[in-house]
Amino acid sequence: MNATGTGGRRGEFAVRYTFGVRPLQQYLTELPGGRLAVLPAAWDARPRAEGGQRWLDLHPDEAIRPGDELFWTYPAQIWNHQCAECHTTGYLKNYHAVSDSFASAWSEIGVGCEACHGPGSAHVEQARAERWRDSTRGFPVSFRQRSGVSYAWDSAAARPVRSTLPPAFRGEVETCALCHSRRGAIWTGHRPGRPLLDTHRAVLLGGPRYFPDGQIRDEVYEYGSFLQSRMYAAGVTCSDCHDPHSQRLRADGNALCASCHAPARYDVAAHTLHRAGTEGSACVDCHMPSRTYMQVDERRDHAFQVPRPNLTGWAGTPNACQACHEQRGAWAAQVVSRAFGPARPPRVPSVEAFTLAEAGHPAAESLLIVVARSSAPPIVRGTALQYLVRYQAPASLVAVQEGLASPEPLVRLGALAALARLETLERLSFAMPLLRDTVRAVRLEAAVTLAAVPTDRLGPRERDALSGALAEYWESERGNADQPWSRLNLGLVAAQQGDLAGADSAYRAALRLDSLFVPAMVNLADVYREQGRDREGEPLLRRAAELAPGSPDVHYALALLLVRLRRYREAEIELGAASLLAPDDQRIAEALAAVRAPR
Repeated sequence: MNATGTGGRRGEFAVRYTFGVRPLQQYLTELPGGRLAVLPAAWDARPRAEGGQRWLDLHPDEAIRPGDELFWTYPAQIWNHQCAECHTTGYLKNYHAVSDSFASAWSEIGVGCEACHGPGSAHVEQARAERWRDSTRGFPVSFRQRSGVSYAWDSAAARPVRSTLPPAFRGEVETCALCHSRRGAIWTGHRPGRPLLDTHRAVLLGGPRYFPDGQIRDEVYEYGSFLQSRMYAAGVTCSDCHDPHSQRLRADGNALCASCHAPARYDVAAHTLHRAGTEGSACVDCHMPSRTYMQVDERRDHAFQVPRPNLTGWAGTPNACQACHEQRGAWAAQVVSRAFGPARPPRVPSVEAFTLAEAGHPAAESLLIVVARSSAPPIVRGTALQYLVRYQAPASLVAVQEGLASPEPLVRLGALAALARLETLERLSFAMPLLRDTVRAVRLEAAVTLAAVPTDRLGPRERDALSGALAEYWESERGNADQPWSRLNLGLVAAQQGDLAGADSAYRAALRLDSLFVPAMVNLADVYREQGRDREGEPLLRRAAELAPGSPDVHYALALLLVRLRRYREAEIELGAASLLAPDDQRIAEALAAVRAPR
């Protein structure tokens, strides 16, 4: 395949592997150091009638050039790190930091039986002997518990209630989540049926990934949405709707939903507001709106939300009605209100809280506390707590403390993130118990939260707990040492512990992996600041400002360096740029006032 390479020059790259079946087939080439990279052109494998059977550029409307983190040869895009775990069975990344090379290996290129059911040697042995010893047929993990499960319709709650809730049902969802979630690996050796957070860190809601009401925005897959749904709370699993072996739905159209939801109540025009069989009458059209990724890959939202067009105007959230009726915004809200009554809540606490929090509005704080203490799904409560890092009221800290004691790990993760607002020693009493949490993702977050605590302020037991959690954190980040952000994380922890030489080494390693990685430049300049070497840090911050001209933090860091060098006029220019980018940032405003003051 002919493509533009790292240096901006076009060349031919040999295709070593293909992966993917539908809707796209993609192609891998091998780069130095055992790196497998996904070439920038893909084959649209859909039928010609659906617009397929053609080549397409994966970034047609974007100027993705060498130097951009989305460029196909850059570390974040390398297949060994980014794609392989979900597109193979038995994958081992095998990255060697000293030689900066991969010796990756896998059992199958594709998702085989063992990816979900675990090692299959006993299954093969029993099959050859033509004797099944138990219902699992030799596999360590079986999801046959779903067989015979029935649902009863709760008309008062308007939802299905599982009559028997197998204790392993979450294990099935967690197994699917390995590949159907937006997450990052924190440990090797994920085992089917085990909690995702033992080996991966799942993202919470908010920010650029989800809309304020929890609808999908960026490419987040299905897990984060499903955790928000009433379906998940009722015990519905992935395989209740999807046959994992044929990859087909268990029924067609509204018949699938009717296996739980009474069709006489829901599959009628009075509910759908559309005549049966017409566009818009399908349950998924309203309750599972879709977004298209990679140009041709349409994916449905699995939060199964009730459409709320009344939120679109003030929260900026999409609504299913406008997917078809694009130019009729307020009209949709009026239609829904007439059909289902104005008594429906005009606003949803979490939506209002997250919308205001994203805007940095002070009114968000009280609403976030309400959401954190509500009966909302854990992923929603954890997100509310994470947003509280921006606020300072005593009541917020009480809510965070309650979240740290939650039985739900996603809530504990959100609460730990909120502790960043506290001084180092203030975090101690809050986060210390979580250093021995049963969930690895929580332990690692607690370790980072307390990394800067002086060990002489700890008793022997506390010191051991912190030491053990930090050792686990270092091992976790070393597993991702092929990525500049992982080296950055190691440098940050080293700097927090006063190990400036270690921080220097980690930041330099990040820049060797990606010479344009701005966070490493800024943090390396900060190491130089602590060592009294600001003149060596200035070129780094100048380069960072060139690469990230829209970052107020970079301009602010450069301005402070210039102040330390007594070059106040230049500092004022950088602070002015930072102020334009972040007009509400108090620290920038105060620094700008200080440099403008007469001397």
